Amino acid sequence: MNNFINVILPLPLQQLFTYRITEAEKNFLEVGMRVAVPFGKSKIYTAIVEEIHQNKPTAYEAKDIFQILDDSPIITKNQLQHWQWVAKYYMCSLGEVLRTAIPSTFLLESETQVIKNKNFEINETLSDDEFLILEALEHQDILPIQKISDILDKKRVLPILNTLLAKNAIALREEIIEQYKPKLVKYIRLNNRYDNQEELSKLLDKLSRANQQRNAVMSYFSLYGANKKPIKQKQLKEVSKVSSAVIKTLVDKEIFEVYTIQTDRVSFTEATEKFKELSKFQEECYKGLNASFLKNDVVLLHGITSSGKTEIYVKLIDEVLKKGKQVLYLVPEIALTTQLINRLQKYFGNKISVFHSKYSLNERVEVWNNVLNKSDKAQLILGARSSVFLPFSDLGLIIVDEEHETSYKQFDPAPRYHARDTSIVLAKLHNAKVLLGSATPSIESYYNAQQKKYGLVELNRRFGNVLLPEIELVDIKEGYRKKRMIGHFSERLMVLINEALDEKEQVILFQNRRGYSPIVECTSCGVSPQCPNCDVSLTYHKIKGELQCHYCGYHRNMPHTCQACGNPTLDTKGFGTEQVELELKELFPNHNIGRMDLDTTRGKYGYNKVIEAFQSQEIDILVGTQMLSKGLDFNNVSLVGVLNADNMLNFPDFRAHEKSFQLLVQVSGRAGRAQKRGKVAIQTFNPYHQILQQVTTNDYTTMYKEQLYDRHQFKYPPILRMVKITLKHKDYIKVNNAADWLYKSLYNTFSTNILGPTSPAISRIRNQHIKTILIKLPQNKSINLSKAVIQKIKNSFQSIPDYRSIRFNIDVDCY
Repeated sequence: MNNFINVILPLPLQQLFTYRITEAEKNFLEVGMRVAVPFGKSKIYTAIVEEIHQNKPTAYEAKDIFQILDDSPIITKNQLQHWQWVAKYYMCSLGEVLRTAIPSTFLLESETQVIKNKNFEINETLSDDEFLILEALEHQDILPIQKISDILDKKRVLPILNTLLAKNAIALREEIIEQYKPKLVKYIRLNNRYDNQEELSKLLDKLSRANQQRNAVMSYFSLYGANKKPIKQKQLKEVSKVSSAVIKTLVDKEIFEVYTIQTDRVSFTEATEKFKELSKFQEECYKGLNASFLKNDVVLLHGITSSGKTEIYVKLIDEVLKKGKQVLYLVPEIALTTQLINRLQKYFGNKISVFHSKYSLNERVEVWNNVLNKSDKAQLILGARSSVFLPFSDLGLIIVDEEHETSYKQFDPAPRYHARDTSIVLAKLHNAKVLLGSATPSIESYYNAQQKKYGLVELNRRFGNVLLPEIELVDIKEGYRKKRMIGHFSERLMVLINEALDEKEQVILFQNRRGYSPIVECTSCGVSPQCPNCDVSLTYHKIKGELQCHYCGYHRNMPHTCQACGNPTLDTKGFGTEQVELELKELFPNHNIGRMDLDTTRGKYGYNKVIEAFQSQEIDILVGTQMLSKGLDFNNVSLVGVLNADNMLNFPDFRAHEKSFQLLVQVSGRAGRAQKRGKVAIQTFNPYHQILQQVTTNDYTTMYKEQLYDRHQFKYPPILRMVKITLKHKDYIKVNNAADWLYKSLYNTFSTNILGPTSPAISRIRNQHIKTILIKLPQNKSINLSKAVIQKIKNSFQSIPDYRSIRFNIDVDCY
């Protein structure tokens, strides 16, 4: 009887593919192993075994697998179940989940290799390029296509290879390329024969004239004698101050031996501190959480900013680790991991592993393997949203810090998952507990807590009984009218900045827009430079002297004259962090000004550099975007200034008011976290706006009730679930007609619960015209039934030849 396997391919395919395996392969293979399989005409992909069975496929002839890539599974059964839930809930394919979930280093791709036909005689009918290829194959038996492209200095080499194939001069074959390379550290040891004193004395006499070699040997003894640990080759070079050539000579003389040990690229030192004593209120909160966990799997901790939530997390983590279980600590921004690593490492030492996109692929593979093997180094995982896909075997607790953050939601590419919701399902698979922590919980989570779906514990006192910052609203409409503004700073904000700097305290200024100015405009004809690929004006970056598109990356030099009318005077409208930084440098020439936005934190250690400089008080005033608002802890900050609160309030989004409240409360919470009460100045054109008034009193409950009333009235989440469908294509007429067809098809089922089709605020990105349709899933219908209808309509849509080239994206819970 034939044996078959179902595999998950890293492609957006609706169904799994079946391949044939031998009896021996069946006995060796397990679910979760990687296999290389042929797919299409000649491509080879890495796939994951999902099921081993004996059911022959009916629609096609099953191919044989190419090779088995693992000795044991790299994916756990719980993980596969989790992936299946993600694919089903977020309406995407398992292949798309696979692409996101595992480091791409595991997904070995095939590379086409070119081999010379030995019987072919080189003749004069060959072109110059063909002759070059065959000559290169004389020196090297096999060449990858990329190498041939380099030899010819051409991108398109396939036509030339096709002519050589037709002449029977070459053959092609696919080869799997292994990408992950373990890090091997070179160590050095003395040859065994010098273990006795007599041989050692002879050796030192022999080296008496070779000073550097003798010096290297003596340094080896002093290092080994000091700690009896293996000695790295690099360490020996540094201590003995000799070159690599000297050590190589000693190895050639068989005095030293070089050996390698595989090590992790990222590792932490031992724990150095004991846990802090909890305050009376923290202790009550901690007991409340434990009591709540007895009744609920998910608990929401609503603790005001600087109330010491992290210390409570630390105690909970310690309890779970003592039981031998793993803990996942999710943070919304990579910037946050920098400070948290330092804090947690003092308590948990080398039990921590960190997983996020700023780490290299090889580093991520090592964390993956450590988690899979339940290594001591991976008991506490600190990471961004993608950490929910790690191969946990015994998860005990998931902490979702700052659970309200939109950074937990992946908007592109599929799967468009929300890490908070995905982690709750993950915890259920492991019988683990979930703690959602925030000073400003999302309305969905707070609603679930009010409906008794989640437990709720509140912490309303700051650590050390420090008062919440004093928040004042500064009316800049009056300031501009009376011409009392200094650049973009009101008189009041300037007074507060000077007071803080005189007291040797630090200041944070918040402006949620990077660059120098979002619009450059001609003073004569009013035309502003636009991005050729997107419907958006280009942002001016003064330091680089260029205009940039923040959507597609297009950039060009700043023009000196208007390209429409030739007028030499161009004006800038609006302002970003770069402009604020330059203004501050003029206003405060004797103080250090720093900036924290996407432009200044691009490198792997970009966040670390800015945060460490600010923490060690090398920076007096730090200007930044919303990165600054997320849980960072700076003791010496006494003032936070928000330069323009109105941008966020007037955003076209049903969550604009909720997000504004969260952002302003969070950024205010960075002030006065130690002994002294901090101050916050929020500049606005409308100081009487209800949200701003609620921010000044930190009145979350009133904000929640008002927003929930609006959501009831207009039928928005959490009252109803929402699905957004986005259509994209280069042809505007085609995407328009497709959106109308889709609307009519959906209307039959959802009728008045559909909004659209509409063009979003930015209706063209990367030359793709965009149309969106919002579907509010009816409460009286099963969510799964509604999704099945949408999927059916999508299949019908894609079967129409005219619409096949249109990109059709589904985003479930699109907020």
